Amino acid sequence: MSDIKGREFIDDADIPWEELGGGLKRKIMAYDDNLMMVKVAFEKGGVGALHSHFHTQMSYVESGKFEITIGPKTGILRGGDAYYIPPDVIHGALCLETGMLVDIFNPMRADFIKT
Repeated sequence: MSDIKGREFIDDADIPWEELGGGLKRKIMAYDDNLMMVKVAFEKGGVGALHSHFHTQMSYVESGKFEITIGPKTGILRGGDAYYIPPDVIHGALCLETGMLVDIFNPMRADFIKT
């Protein structure tokens, strides 16, 4: 994975999917020490379990339909929509229609990098 750190041009076909189980898989598209972009593909019914982390996160709904929970609020988002998660706020996702999220983290998610 370290071979993509700081790479200027990223070819999606060169990056393998990482199976996460439960109808989810992800690709780390690009990162440096401060920023990371990750694609997460969901099958219908797939769950991004409630969790929190110290990173600021913004996510773009590339396709599909999702029920997104951020803190005490829940909303339905579709392809073209986006959301923002402040640091340390509990959040999660339920996929209502097969789709893809593009997550951006600051700083990068060191826990996603396999060494």
